[in-house]
This record gives sequence, structure tokens and C-alpha cells, in this order.
Amino acid sequence: MKFGLQTTLAERVVLSGAGVHSNAPVRLILHPSDADTGIVFLRTGLPNGRERHIEARWSRVSMTELCTVIGDASQATVATIEHLLAALSGLGVDNCLVEVDGPEVPIMDGSASSFVEAIDQAGVIRLKARRRYLKILKPVRVEAGRAYSELRPFDRGFRLEVEIDFHQAVIGRQKRIFDLDPQVFRRDIARARTFGFIQDVERLWKAGFALGSSLENTVALDGDRILNPEGLRYADEFVRHKTLDAVGDLALAGAPILGHYRSYCSGHKMNVAVVEALFADRANYELIEIEPAARRSGVRADLGLAVSPAYAPDAT
Repeated sequence: MKFGLQTTLAERVVLSGAGVHSNAPVRLILHPSDADTGIVFLRTGLPNGRERHIEARWSRVSMTELCTVIGDASQATVATIEHLLAALSGLGVDNCLVEVDGPEVPIMDGSASSFVEAIDQAGVIRLKARRRYLKILKPVRVEAGRAYSELRPFDRGFRLEVEIDFHQAVIGRQKRIFDLDPQVFRRDIARARTFGFIQDVERLWKAGFALGSSLENTVALDGDRILNPEGLRYADEFVRHKTLDAVGDLALAGAPILGHYRSYCSGHKMNVAVVEALFADRANYELIEIEPAARRSGVRADLGLAVSPAYAPDAT
């Protein structure tokens, strides 16, 4: 066993884009941050020049219907945080101040790829404080109909086992298992894009969602046809994106997880719910400062094809 040290960015880095739901232009700045501060959003651009700090923690989540939102609607919120949080978590960044001047993190190309590039541009440095890991001690599970999410003990790092099941033949049923580390995240998860069904778009537009969605940032499905001219980045890009979302949502636990996450037809709501259930009982977990001795960096795939729509409720 060896002790791991906390990390942050070596310097700040700036990105800009538009929100997939709001279509509002936004400027995002990732700042280095001190040890033990975690990931904190600084929401600027509020009326009368106000700004507000919002911790990226499960207890600050205010909505999970179509994306993950933190903050209080009466004061300030930041939406669609999951892809950025996935990049920070997947690359092992413990502390970062995320300055955002709009209501939503930019969607970029619909994956975490641009955020990975930004983190690489800034560089990651070690701090003097030891990293704390959230070790799962007892199984915790949440269910909704046929869907479930659960966290189970696992001593060799953070394993994600994600399964999805759709009636559309282009997706079908699909399952992936990843033992997460930065190499696996970069190669196998980060480039997987969000996706949605054309038949849902009009309804979502009327409700004020998906206003910024396009073929530039979304895998669009019309029945069993993929409309993007370039096709898929991975044969099973859908389930990989659901895995990306899970990495981001589970980062709201506030520390790297030592455990095994399993889900079936889950989404943002159940990802956050299982973290909330974990923290409901102190006997479910402990915080430790030792790094796992044997981190496996392999990837395993099972079953065929499947996915949940990015712009639809969690249960399918």
C-alpha cells in the first residue's frame, strides 16, 4: 500500500461554448485550487454582478431529469455538470475551481473529450495533502421499476458495470465493465457522446430543453437510423456515454470511490440517489487515505447493444 497525494491543475485554462439545453453562450475557466477544497463551481454573470460558490456535492443537486443540476434555483444553479465532472474524476483531479458565467456547462462535442484536452493543456500537479478515498463497506441499492443502481464493496479500485436495454434495434441491449483509471477513461469512455431521439425533440423544445442540440454535439437517432454522417465513435458508444455520465454523477460523492458500481437502465436520477443512500448510513462507508495496492486497468465487455436517451427520463 502507498499513500496517494491530492492533485489540482498546474494553471488555469479557458473554454467556451453553448449549453445543450439552454443554448446560452458560456465561458468556462478551470482554476487551480488548494488541497481539501474539492470541486467547486463559481457561478458568475448573475443579476447585479453577483456570483455564487456551489460545491459539486450530492447534497447540492437540485434536478436530475435530463441532466445533473446543482444549486438553488432562487439564487443560482449550474446545469449539465456531469461531463466536466467525469473528466476531472476520470483524470484524477481532486481540487478545482470551475468558474462559469452562464446557467449551464457548455456541451462542447457532447462528450468529455474537450474537457480532457483542457485538463491536459493545464497539466495536473500533486499537492502535499493526502488523498482520501471513499471505501464502500456494505452494498447499497436503489430501484425504480426494472431499473437499479448499486454500490458494492470492491478493494481493487473503482469498477463500473453499466447495462442498458432499449427496444430500438440500433441500440438494443448492451453491457460494459470498466476498471477506471486515467488511461481507461481517456481511451474508452471520454469520447462517447450524448444521444437523443428525433421523435422527442419537439416535445423537449416546447419544454425549454435541448435548444442547443445538433449533430455537432449529439448522436441523433431516427427510429433505427443514426443521422450523424460520421456514424459512431465506438460500436457501443451509447453505453459508454451512460458510463461517462455515471462517472460524473458519482463524483458528487466528493472523493474517489473504492467500490463496485452496477446499474441497469439507470440515469442521472438513480446515480445521485445511490450516492444519497450511501451517505444515509455511516456504516455503509469509510474514508481512508491509502491507495489500492492492485489497480486493474483492464476493460471487459459483455452482451450486445443498448442505451438510454440523453433527453428522456432515466427509466426506459
